[in-house]
Amino acid sequence: MKTIAFSKTYNKRVVLNLPELELPKGQITAVIGPNGSGKSTFAKILAGIEYADDKRPLLAGSSVGYLPQKSFPFRMSTEKNILQNGNDRARAAELMKALDIGGLAGQSAKKLSGGETARMALARLLMGQYDLLILDEPTSAMDMESTLASERLIADYCHKTGCAVLLITHSIQQARRMARQVAFLHQGKLIEQGETDVVLSKPSQAETKQFLDFYGI
Repeated sequence: MKTIAFSKTYNKRVVLNLPELELPKGQITAVIGPNGSGKSTFAKILAGIEYADDKRPLLAGSSVGYLPQKSFPFRMSTEKNILQNGNDRARAAELMKALDIGGLAGQSAKKLSGGETARMALARLLMGQYDLLILDEPTSAMDMESTLASERLIADYCHKTGCAVLLITHSIQQARRMARQVAFLHQGKLIEQGETDVVLSKPSQAETKQFLDFYGI
């Protein structure tokens, strides 16, 4: 799977200008970069929430699942929230158990904490079948245990379904744990892309190196 080259302009200012980016099936690609580099805008355009400047749908004919940064619950129980994206109750129970929210199945999802809501939203998303899964900071509201459980579920989903996964993350360590390849965005431009170990250990571009040096990588 490949994205088409596109740009995004706000108030006559180009905020995103990307060449074709390959998203291999059955693999996780992590997108990293400083705040304001265009990561979330990139995710929204791929997901069809926003349009690129030319208004063309980038992934017409492909099924896309999208988890935004801010998770949201519907006004129903936790279990019913999850079943909005599929009617396999056994799968829903399996996901809730893995994410340690099984005991909250009958509780109103509006009463969940931020971390619980994030886990519920991830479970709801993973009930579906997609060609591309877009995850924008999916574990930012979670503690370490929940983060690791979520990472295992995402990796397992990718492996079993063969879909491409685009993971936007502020955690370099998460990118290292999960992704086969990494793309680095800076000021709306794709500066560097390649195998995770290569990009994170031997970046070829000065902007990438400066970013990683800041995090002590």
